[in-house]
Amino acid sequence: MSAYRKPVIDISEIQEIIKHHIGSEAASIRQMEGGNMSSVFSCDVNGQGYVIKFSDLEGAFDTEHYVTNLLASQDGIPFPACLAMGHRGQLTYVILERLEGRNLSELAAEDQLRHVPHLVRILFRLADADVSATSGYGWIRRDGQGSFASWKEFVTAAFAEDQTGTFWENWHELYRTTCLERDVFTEIYDRLMHYVPYGEPHRHFVHGDYHPWNILSDGARVTGIIDGLYMYGDPLIDLAVLDRHMPWAGIVAAYQAQLEQAGRSMPHFTERLRAAYYFKGLDGLRFYAKMGWTHAYMGTRQFLLQLE
Repeated sequence: MSAYRKPVIDISEIQEIIKHHIGSEAASIRQMEGGNMSSVFSCDVNGQGYVIKFSDLEGAFDTEHYVTNLLASQDGIPFPACLAMGHRGQLTYVILERLEGRNLSELAAEDQLRHVPHLVRILFRLADADVSATSGYGWIRRDGQGSFASWKEFVTAAFAEDQTGTFWENWHELYRTTCLERDVFTEIYDRLMHYVPYGEPHRHFVHGDYHPWNILSDGARVTGIIDGLYMYGDPLIDLAVLDRHMPWAGIVAAYQAQLEQAGRSMPHFTERLRAAYYFKGLDGLRFYAKMGWTHAYMGTRQFLLQLE
């Protein structure tokens, strides 16, 4: 199985799409960094900034409208409005408002560290989004409902061998063609399933990919949250992702301090966080192997095996 390659888009196609939806010519079209699963471009139209993303994965942007509306009702979460969606040949695209700022990952470590209190506050606000009108766990469908009846059912399906029609179709081939090790994967999966019951009762909105490459900053504050893998589940998943990408920043300690300050109780915190590490880490092993990112694979492998 070869490494996944994002779709290649001609600038003229972007011009046509923007003019169709916005009504005017786009200027300053440029490809943006990031977007492991999609090709992302920025442009300006009549002084307003836009982002357009393309993917060849089925249903890649189906939940964008729902998530936009959900988070727009939650104060303190800078999330881009979804303006249009469509298809271009075999590709799906979405047009979003452009939030100003640059990736938090581009800032020096000491500057990123100053953002930690704001990053933790956003974690709480994401988890507090009102999802009571919906049901289900796992990937959020375009109608706002979860894709599975329980968290355990979602986790089991996420790592099942048969993933026909998805990004992970024939993923077991990675054992043969990449650095992915079956014995390591199986060991981490067994640990994950041991801890799944601790996270099972908790159903909140989860961004799913909350790390410095998906967080924008103007240098002083967070200006945008983008590009999630949206799901319903335990909010500690987002904490685990951020901590793994900023392990030097004391993210978990800052989160626990905020819990105490807010007078919130979080039973089985350690077990739930461990479940989150295993869930996202296991998917990370598979993803890094497919992308050919051996260094990231080995770092995640070491972290997960040392948890127990």
